[in-house]
Amino acid sequence: MNMRKLIFLLVLLNAFISAKAQEQFEAFFDSNKFNLTKIETTKLQNWMINNKDAKIVAINGYTDEDGSSGFNDSLANKRVNFILTQIQNKVKIRDDFKSRSFGENFKQSTNKAENRKVTIYYILPKDLAREDEILGITRGIAERSGAKSKVIEPEVIVPIEEETMNFLENATLEQKIGLSQKGTLIRLNDINFHLNTFAVMQTSKRGIDELIYVMNKYPKLKIEIQGHICCVDKDVKNLSTDRARQVKRILVSEGISEKRIKTTGFGVSKPKFPIPEKSEYEAARNRRVEIMILDK
Repeated sequence: MNMRKLIFLLVLLNAFISAKAQEQFEAFFDSNKFNLTKIETTKLQNWMINNKDAKIVAINGYTDEDGSSGFNDSLANKRVNFILTQIQNKVKIRDDFKSRSFGENFKQSTNKAENRKVTIYYILPKDLAREDEILGITRGIAERSGAKSKVIEPEVIVPIEEETMNFLENATLEQKIGLSQKGTLIRLNDINFHLNTFAVMQTSKRGIDELIYVMNKYPKLKIEIQGHICCVDKDVKNLSTDRARQVKRILVSEGISEKRIKTTGFGVSKPKFPIPEKSEYEAARNRRVEIMILDK
């Protein structure tokens, strides 16, 4: 056997070993849901108990083809975030782990139930000594010798849907903030806008005042104001961003430091219900302003 052929076979063998060393676990969801059923919850809990010393390297979310692409992308992301909230502090996770939401954009099974899932990729304790090898990571001499890199990766905050926090039904914004953690999303129920504009309605004063009060009570609190709209296929006017910025302007005018507030608009890319909505209730749930906790 010549040297070139031997090297080729060794590469194939290494790839095979690496592929086998990275395990996976799948959790399945009901249609249009991002919370697990009791049966799937039990499966996940058993997996966590049996793999508490393993290390997660990636979490992927998927949906079936029902609904719009935007809705499915959002749903897949919610499924990933839900799983992440369940496993945090219970199973080790790589600092640079990847969470990816594929929505419906993958090779679909003819059995729709098999497409509504989250896949957790992980490495067993017995293989952790080969972690870099399994993941195909090549480290330089400085890294292998223990030298610290000066490159600081930006922090990635994983959103936590409000529904997974199990707040009391009538909990105030202050109470929700007190129970929240970094990444928690909280809907601002009383903040509304005039039709097709970013002008805040007078009825929103109570909600605005409550937000100002909370920002003053928690001086270290940093938030991202997130705007969402409903009832259209695309946010042509960038209205969701303008609405988020308008709320920020009001807070800053009341003495809140702008350094504590970020803004973003998601348009119709993260709906709670498929578009077009079937009722005013669904439209109102899609048409919303939320805050995400960046720091407390």
